[in-house]
Amino acid sequence: MRIPVRFAPILFSALLSAIMVCIVSAFVLITSQGVSPALPEQWLRSCLTTWPIAFPTVAIVAPWVRRIVGRVSA
Repeated sequence: MRIPVRFAPILFSALLSAIMVCIVSAFVLITSQGVSPALPEQWLRSCLTTWPIAFPTVAIVAPWVRRIVGRVSA
């Protein structure tokens, strides 16, 4: 299935933010609380509560970061 190109920035933001939230929340939980039987539930709750913040943040910040990188790179 292909999506129209005009939706690519939104899909990029959704995927990048979801991946980052999953990785960072797992890291923070494991380093702060260790591995326990409750980890999967805590991790899922953490992902679901932080992703709604991360997604619009990436959607807003990514174009700005791309412009900065374009100016400083050859």
